[in-house]
Amino acid sequence: MWSIGIYTGDSPFQLRGVANNPVLRSTDVTDVSAEFVADPFMLHNDGRWYMFFEVLDRDTERGVIALATSNDGFTWSYEQVVLAEPFHLSYPYVFEWQGERYMIPETLGESAVYLYKADEFPTRWSRQQKLIEGAHADPSIVRYDDLWWMFTCTMPYQHDVLRLHFARDLDGPWKEHPRSPLVVNDKSRARPAGRILQLNRHLLRFAQDCVPHYGTGVRAFEISNLTRETYVEAEPATSPILGACGEGWNAMGMHHVDAHRQPDGTWIACVDGRHGVHLC
Repeated sequence: MWSIGIYTGDSPFQLRGVANNPVLRSTDVTDVSAEFVADPFMLHNDGRWYMFFEVLDRDTERGVIALATSNDGFTWSYEQVVLAEPFHLSYPYVFEWQGERYMIPETLGESAVYLYKADEFPTRWSRQQKLIEGAHADPSIVRYDDLWWMFTCTMPYQHDVLRLHFARDLDGPWKEHPRSPLVVNDKSRARPAGRILQLNRHLLRFAQDCVPHYGTGVRAFEISNLTRETYVEAEPATSPILGACGEGWNAMGMHHVDAHRQPDGTWIACVDGRHGVHLC
C-alpha cells in the first residue's frame, strides 16, 4: 500500500528520490497495527525534523496521526501515535504561527474542518475549534497578503471539486471565495496534495491527479492573482512533478508532497507512494 519517502532537488519542480526510500513503512509503526503510512508533513525545529503522518490502524479501520523524527531529514525514527479521535484522521497539515504549532488534519467523519494546537510539541495536541462546516478533504492552509486561505476538496470520494475559503484571523470567521468552487468535475487537478508554497510573491499549490485512478500523481499550479475577489492560476510546463516510477515502493503512484527550502537554497520534501503493479 502506501509508504513514505524523501525527495530532494534544486526546486519544488525538480525533485528526485533519495537512495534509501522508502524511509517509513507500515512495519516501522510499533504502537498500533498499521495497514499503511501516508500524507506526511514536516516541521524543522531546533536542528531536528519532525514528521507527522497518517497511520491506518487495522484494528479500528481508522486513521491516526503519528510522529517520526530525524536529525538530517534522510534517516527517520518512528516515535509514536500523537493524535487519535473516535473518527478517522489523515493529512496532518502542521504549521507554525506566532510562536505556536498548529495542525489542521482531515476530519471528514465529523463533517467539519477543525484546528488543533500543540499543548506540548510534538506529542500532545488538543482540538481548539471548528473552522468550516461540511465534509472537506485534505484542507490546505496558507498565510498570504495578511489573510488566511484554505483549499479543500468537497467531493472526497469523487476527487473532482476544489473550494477556497479565506479569513482575516486563523480562528475565523471563514468565508467562501466568490470564485469558489475553483474546480468542478475535474479529478485530475481538484484534490489538494500537500503544503502550499510561496515563491516570488506567487503561491504554488499541489493537486492530486486522480486519472485514471486515485493517487496517480501530483501536479503543480502557480497562483498569479489571489485577492478577496479574484483567482488566477496556471500549470507550469514542469508539471506534473511526481508520479509512478516503476517497480518498487512507488510503482503505482504518488499523491502527496511537502517541500521545504533549506539554508543552502536546495529543497527537501516528504512524499508518499503506493507500491504494486509496474506501470511505467
